[in-house]
Amino acid sequence: MDDQPPDHDVRDTAPPERVSTRQFLELFSAVMVPMFLAVADQTLLATATPRIAAELGGLRDTTWVALGYLMAATVMVPLYGRLGDRFGRRDVLQGSLAIFAAGSAGCGLATSLGGLVAARIVQGLGGGGLMVMAQALVGELVPPRERARFQGYFAMNFTIASVSGPLIGGIVVQHGDWRWLFLANVPLVALAASRVASLPRGQRGAAGGLEDLTGIALFTVASALLLVWLTFGGHRFAWNSATGVALGAATLALGGALARRESRLPSPYLPIELLRDRPIALMSSTVALFAGCLFAVVFYLPIYLQLGHGTRAVTSGALLLPLTFGMVIGSTTTGRVISKTGQAMAAAPIGLAIAAAALLALAAVPAEPRAIGGLCFATGLGFGTVMPTSQVLIQTLAGRSRLGAASSVIALSRSFGGAVGTAVFGAIAYGWMGDGPRADGMAAAGGEAAPHVALAFRIMFATVAAVAAGAAIVAARIPRLRL
Repeated sequence: MDDQPPDHDVRDTAPPERVSTRQFLELFSAVMVPMFLAVADQTLLATATPRIAAELGGLRDTTWVALGYLMAATVMVPLYGRLGDRFGRRDVLQGSLAIFAAGSAGCGLATSLGGLVAARIVQGLGGGGLMVMAQALVGELVPPRERARFQGYFAMNFTIASVSGPLIGGIVVQHGDWRWLFLANVPLVALAASRVASLPRGQRGAAGGLEDLTGIALFTVASALLLVWLTFGGHRFAWNSATGVALGAATLALGGALARRESRLPSPYLPIELLRDRPIALMSSTVALFAGCLFAVVFYLPIYLQLGHGTRAVTSGALLLPLTFGMVIGSTTTGRVISKTGQAMAAAPIGLAIAAAALLALAAVPAEPRAIGGLCFATGLGFGTVMPTSQVLIQTLAGRSRLGAASSVIALSRSFGGAVGTAVFGAIAYGWMGDGPRADGMAAAGGEAAPHVALAFRIMFATVAAVAAGAAIVAARIPRLRL
């Protein structure tokens, strides 16, 4: 990294006084539980999907257990950002925790797949605000370069959440009832709410977008139609059938109407004013592509191992641990480099290229535990460079007065990319899988291997590798930023 002037000016970033470790830990102890819940809730289900499919319905439809949450969270992310900027991030975070708890309880009491998906949607309506508001609170109280200095704490929290998720999920599924994966959220939310209540109310201001009900409706319907089209196209209906064409046309029409409307409004629902900034737009695209790849690995790798190779639930969850360890190392190292050098864009393109190469190898090598673990570690190492870079860059360029909107851009990109990636990569895997004997009904984990299932997922992972390579190319185009 050189000392040449940056290619992009930093605006509205006058930092507060230096934050001590004690001051940061007081804040971190309050926001770590909401962040933990936002991460752990995704990884808990990675090993539980086959059991849920066996009890409540077919494998293909269980994709909506993840998609329902992601779709609801995606819709709510921009709204939470605007609400936080106007009414205070602490109070809005408290509200999102309450909704998340209600959805978690509903998931734990569900007796059908439809009921579980509906409860997951409610859970996502609250979950969409957990990470956004937690990050916005940190951004409000900690200046950009200091955030990079404390990146290790966030990486540690992410690790604990990610590591405990697959392991706890596998243990609960193998020895108990998967419903406890949701019911356990209720006491954790109570703990989080009590800690968040100790924070100051913080800044309030006039943030637009709350009156744009038409924009909210257009975004919700367009997102839902897109996910239905991507998820069911190719096996519930043919792409060129009347249903497929109608869904595709409706999605494009609503998306176009949304883009035209939001670009003309002075206070739109979506943070269009930030996305007009080229570095933010490129970084958001990078995050969306990265999230699609990450969700594909976390959600589908355990299914691939359990169905394609007869791996036990606990073992398939444990093989995700190297991924999280790699992400922690990549994230922590990137944060320290940013803190020391003040350069916010250097590691992400290299990291994504490493992840792409590892994912391509994952599609080719035999499903031997050491090989899978090593490649997952390399994938995580590369992926770990993305989020620290994106948070610092977007929040810095947005300025302190728009931290909620800036955090919503990051979370929206991650949620939307994760939802679309889950749908697209799942459609690829299940489309190649066809109607084989284990494509819809699930045998217990540990059963005989299914070669046609393994092939389908290998093709999917190769596609994921190509998308990760594309993300590396996009990231390389982002101008340098000196903090």
